Amino acid sequence: MAPRSRHRPPFVAQGTWRSGALHVWGWNGMDTASIAWFYSDFRQRSGDGTRIGWHDSPLSYGPIGRLTLSDHGIAAPVSTVELPPLGAAIWLSDVPPGDALSDTLAWFARLSELARATVDRHRLSPVVTDEGPFTAARWAPVIDPATTELLARFDASMPPLCVLTNTVDASTIHAQMVDGLARGLLHQTGWRPELGRKRSADAQATRAVFNALSGADHVIRTGTEEYHGALGQLRVDLDRYHRRLAGEPAIVTRVRLDVPGDPNEPWEVRLELADESDSTRWCTANDVWDRNATALDLARRPEHLDTLVTHLTEAVTAIALEIPGLAELALEHEPTGVELDVDEAEDFLDIAPTVLHRMGIELLGPERLVRERPRVSGTATPAPIDDRKAGLGREALVEWSVVVDNTPISDTELERATEAGARLLHTGDRWVRIDPDQLRRHRERQLELIRDHSEVGPIELLSLANGDDADAERAMILHRPDNADAVVAGATVDGADSISDADLRDWVDELLAGLPDDRLDEADEPPQFRGELRHYQRRGLTWMRRLAELNLGGCLADDMGLGKTATTLAHLADRPGPHLVVCPLSVVRNWSLEADRFAPGLDVRIHHGSNRRRTGEDELFSTDPTNELVVTTYGLLPRDLEHLAAVDWSTVVLDEAQMVKNPHTKAAKAVRQLRAGQKLALTGTPVENRLSELWAILDAVNPGMLGSLDGFRRKYAGPIERSRDLDVAGRLRRITDPFVLRRTKADKRLLPDLPDKLEQVAYAKLTKEQATMYQQVVDQLLDEAQDLEGMQRRGVVLRALTRLKQICNHPAHALGDGSRLAGRSGKLNRFDELLVDLLDADEQALVFTQFRQMGDLLVRHLAEQHELTVPFLHGGVSRTARDRMVDQFQARTASPLLIVSLKAGGTGLNLTAASQVVHYDRWWNPAVEDQATDRAWRIGQDKLVNVHKLVCEGTVEERIGQIIDEKRALADAVVGTSEAWVSELDNDELAELVVLDDQQ
Repeated sequence: MAPRSRHRPPFVAQGTWRSGALHVWGWNGMDTASIAWFYSDFRQRSGDGTRIGWHDSPLSYGPIGRLTLSDHGIAAPVSTVELPPLGAAIWLSDVPPGDALSDTLAWFARLSELARATVDRHRLSPVVTDEGPFTAARWAPVIDPATTELLARFDASMPPLCVLTNTVDASTIHAQMVDGLARGLLHQTGWRPELGRKRSADAQATRAVFNALSGADHVIRTGTEEYHGALGQLRVDLDRYHRRLAGEPAIVTRVRLDVPGDPNEPWEVRLELADESDSTRWCTANDVWDRNATALDLARRPEHLDTLVTHLTEAVTAIALEIPGLAELALEHEPTGVELDVDEAEDFLDIAPTVLHRMGIELLGPERLVRERPRVSGTATPAPIDDRKAGLGREALVEWSVVVDNTPISDTELERATEAGARLLHTGDRWVRIDPDQLRRHRERQLELIRDHSEVGPIELLSLANGDDADAERAMILHRPDNADAVVAGATVDGADSISDADLRDWVDELLAGLPDDRLDEADEPPQFRGELRHYQRRGLTWMRRLAELNLGGCLADDMGLGKTATTLAHLADRPGPHLVVCPLSVVRNWSLEADRFAPGLDVRIHHGSNRRRTGEDELFSTDPTNELVVTTYGLLPRDLEHLAAVDWSTVVLDEAQMVKNPHTKAAKAVRQLRAGQKLALTGTPVENRLSELWAILDAVNPGMLGSLDGFRRKYAGPIERSRDLDVAGRLRRITDPFVLRRTKADKRLLPDLPDKLEQVAYAKLTKEQATMYQQVVDQLLDEAQDLEGMQRRGVVLRALTRLKQICNHPAHALGDGSRLAGRSGKLNRFDELLVDLLDADEQALVFTQFRQMGDLLVRHLAEQHELTVPFLHGGVSRTARDRMVDQFQARTASPLLIVSLKAGGTGLNLTAASQVVHYDRWWNPAVEDQATDRAWRIGQDKLVNVHKLVCEGTVEERIGQIIDEKRALADAVVGTSEAWVSELDNDELAELVVLDDQQ
């Protein structure tokens, strides 16, 4: 306790505001109190008996601090108690009746009451402000005219000791009190914003602001450029909201850039203010300084003209600090704008758009100013006949140029711009912005292309157009004679430079613009072919022959059952060999039988088994190689690659080409090492799960035509699979059309005599046992998924989904315990009902399941309950046993049922004896199910095919089926669907997918 005597007056508590806190300290007119005074009996009386303190020391509400009051004549540092706004408000409001406060504390008590009333009446809103080098979030009071007048009276009555300097006024202290009170009250209640876990820049900025508003630290963390852009927009939105609450006009700042028509004239940057909700109501900075009628119209009321001035002044200060080229604005008394030369304009355009966007200031540019990316453009014309090299097909001469804003840049101008590092180019009648580094890279690329690719073939041309290095910014231009636009790699061409060359018309129109089925002639079957092709098969034969003339490969992607094998054999029958067919083991025998039937002149050799020939070309073939057709398997090809790659094949056929959809497998790599005049891929499903499968198949038959895999994913697969971008899908289809011929059985013009296919869903209810097991898995999944991320979460989700499907099949399937089957599964009960109808009608049926274990359970169930011995065709069945199963089923000499695993039954099987198809469980991709169904619904089928899809009501099976059906249209645009997308669902979407419907 400070020493006292009869000659020294007692200490009196004083208050001084600093840095958002009230500092309480003792003063007797001569000395300041030591810190010990705060621990003494704080309740004291003056000489006349007036109480000047109270028993509750401020130490209960804040920590010890220090002040320097040299401006008030107190030299030594002062010991204080530092009270945050909430602590100060509570302490000051706890004055017992009759107690007296010093002038400073009395003033703070009254101002604190005003701040408390502001918070209690919710007259505050969040704002984002700059505080030195930091960005902060604060609770700002909403000031109406009455409060403004009241704060002015506080300013007039403020004792000098209340502040350290005269730069702090009552409004500032009031705002800091409101912010501190709001934070303190939020902290007391434990309130935190519930903003979810979304990772977008907007969500991150919102979380950062509200965390700063509810925590002790008001500083907002830094982040990415995208995050700061979102933060800037949020800042603008909060400021506008605050101004609306205060009844002020909602004003936004705009910066207008006027571009000169003459390259030698200056660029003008002008400042404007505009109405937030009506951009047609605006005025210039000059209008604001003049306070003229235009400014008054924007302000709406005369008293708000000062608001416009304040808003503009603050904006000018911020702009001058953030954009170096506009720093001179801060030096002017009433700034309205600046003039820039071309170099300064380049600097401005590099910096200003991002900075102004972050500040919430709109940049207005004229329509004549655009940002353009340079690209390398190639104009293709047919090579003169004399210059064509034999065996290379039609070639083109390509003239390469650098194009900006659809205008070729001359070599002279290009050299000058790249040397100067120009960022603005005046092309035609307008200015365009460019990246000088991009321009330089494209100039280098142009020179490289002129040197290496001035004469190219069709595949090389497509490969260049779909490159993925510097060429990601480059597009090919192919002029065509009819002035119609040719689209390659997304560039649309002005056909002003017409070329009247019929051969180019063939090349562009029929090759690069596609060879659609309805434009193909119907070729005659060759004499060596025994049989009659259907009309669409003859068009397919024409397509194969035209590609062969150009030494190009293709993918025949007709639906299963449309006769791809017969069409291919017709093509091979009169084409000199040797030919190689690579296929799954399951269809090796089918190729041998079909060749004997349709092309008996071909000498078919099965390259499989321990007795196969593995030496050079001379001993690989038994007679004339030009008449040989060798059939081998994808599994054997990598092992015998040394021998098979040594042969110059005339044709290599990749049957069931989805087997090479993963380019990293041994089989896919081996296929790419085979030499052939033409490679053909046959598949009913060019895209099963990912668009990269289409890339892999086309790259196997025409290496390089779609660029690298990484480039393809970035350019096509990503936008299509992630964003369902139909424009990009259409562009990809236009590029691949010449090389992918696909017809479907849904087109009745192809097979008018093919019976219809009737698909229906057979619903089943879960038993009580199934429902209990299902709910346990769902509960565990949703609990674990909330705490996991990335690959770990995806793995948990996919495992749980597989288990849910097993539970829907049968409890014994999920448990794997070999327990009793009858009466425990709603789906199996529904299957039995279908089976009775099928057997009574004396029809044959295929039963597909994706799970081998479920197939074994069905075999056991049919034996126990129906006394049927049913074969099960799966991947573990030998080739001999597989052929026997198929032959007996087709001949109706064994069981009327055949159980088939979905994968094993997806390729190479002709099972037209079946008119009933049952899918016991659903696959994620309709293409896989359709491929299995097509084993029965194909050429040779003479009955209506009924397809039954078993689905458990109210479960993930039903919801997956609905989603897949909705996505079929997009799948037709070459977009695949697999279970991977399910693992990417957020927790709410995942719950909606898997939670058991109570009404099931």
